[in-house]
Amino acid sequence: MKIVILDDYQNVALSFADWDSLGAEIEVITSPIGDSGELVRRLAGAEVVVAMRERTRFPEELLVRLPDLKLLVSTGRRNAAIDLKAADRLGILVCGTGYFPHPTAEHTWALILAAVRHLDVELPAMRTGGWQSTVGGGLHGRTLGLLGLGQLGARVAKVGQAFGMETIAWSQNLTAERAAEHSVTAVSKEDLFARSDVLSVHLVLSRRTRGLVGAAELALMKPDALLVNTSRGPIVDEAALLAALRDKTIGGAALDVFDVEPLPADHPLRSLPNAVLTPHLGYVTREVYEVFYRDAVEDIAAYQAGEPVRVMTI
Repeated sequence: MKIVILDDYQNVALSFADWDSLGAEIEVITSPIGDSGELVRRLAGAEVVVAMRERTRFPEELLVRLPDLKLLVSTGRRNAAIDLKAADRLGILVCGTGYFPHPTAEHTWALILAAVRHLDVELPAMRTGGWQSTVGGGLHGRTLGLLGLGQLGARVAKVGQAFGMETIAWSQNLTAERAAEHSVTAVSKEDLFARSDVLSVHLVLSRRTRGLVGAAELALMKPDALLVNTSRGPIVDEAALLAALRDKTIGGAALDVFDVEPLPADHPLRSLPNAVLTPHLGYVTREVYEVFYRDAVEDIAAYQAGEPVRVMTI
């Protein structure tokens, strides 16, 4: 059996699980492959592919060109980059792994604090002899807005409350009763954008949420407000956000996710002083990787033995 592990950017996958127990030929690919022809060539002969979250897309037009593929393991419980219906038609079993939500919530606060206290400026300055060049802001008494109040949004809200922030939220299906369970006030979409000093995105990417934060929503925000996105890049209209940051109609953005990942080296976001950027680190922790790769090995072992695996539902 040939197994290909995709997008292991840090080259650590083999250290997080007992891959030798599978008795298979294993190839690890550590850099992204954007060209579909090259991807088909690299995956030729692979019966099993392990995909890291949504780093590589698997649309139908790619899957039909992988006749040897029988098992596609994606880390995490869902993967919007895989055409599950096409995989099912082609007889490709798609399964997932366990996942912890708290690292992304923690990273959300790392971004918020870095942005409001200008750590992106002060930290490198300390390495070169600098001292106090900015004046940061505080969070106590300010308003934290949550675009989505699921597992992640609720965790982020709890920390905001510990800082003494008012917490408000909106999503298409959020009820006042559900929000109250987390001591959060449900508001209209317009109020969420208009009232938030910090607005954090915590929605799943779908047809309903793609481009949900556009020019009209950004125009409602306070001129010193911070937009935070640790969910998925396409939820926020990138062109509209770039315009708002360039024109300084909002205070800034703290982003861990982008339309195209890895973010191109010449992307304009990289040069904006009011954008704090991290390379999709929200889920990248030792604890999460241990679960991802341990469960991936278990899925493959179960497949080898003809036993049930963690099948992703269509």
